[in-house]
Amino acid sequence: MGRILALDYGNKKIGVAISDPMKIIAKPLRIIINTKMEKIIDELNSLIEEFDIEIVLVGMPITMKNTYSEQTDKVVQFIDYLQNNLKIKIDTYDERLTSKMAEKSLILQGIKTGHNKHEIDKAAAAIFLQNYLDDPTK
Repeated sequence: MGRILALDYGNKKIGVAISDPMKIIAKPLRIIINTKMEKIIDELNSLIEEFDIEIVLVGMPITMKNTYSEQTDKVVQFIDYLQNNLKIKIDTYDERLTSKMAEKSLILQGIKTGHNKHEIDKAAAAIFLQNYLDDPTK
């Protein structure tokens, strides 16, 4: 019974969250610095092996008008690269507003977000992963 790894792709950092083995609860895991794609693949392969991952879930930044943006196009390219370089199922999930939700949640917890942008990235990945886990239509 494998876990799901969620990725919140950003130009500088990729927020990473993980499900529990029963696929009930999502939690923030870490960030991956977005430099070379080969390094990202190496880090993902390490996480896939360490946590027995069966699905990599990538957040799709669809606009509020339900269209693609420049960032959406970057994420689509990232997904294509993952599909060509990972031997695992890649799925996507709408991540609209998760960064804002993550920031509000961290502020309510007393965590300063100004110097902790990486916490927002991880929390945003955990939010859309939890939404995915809770979605009966998936």
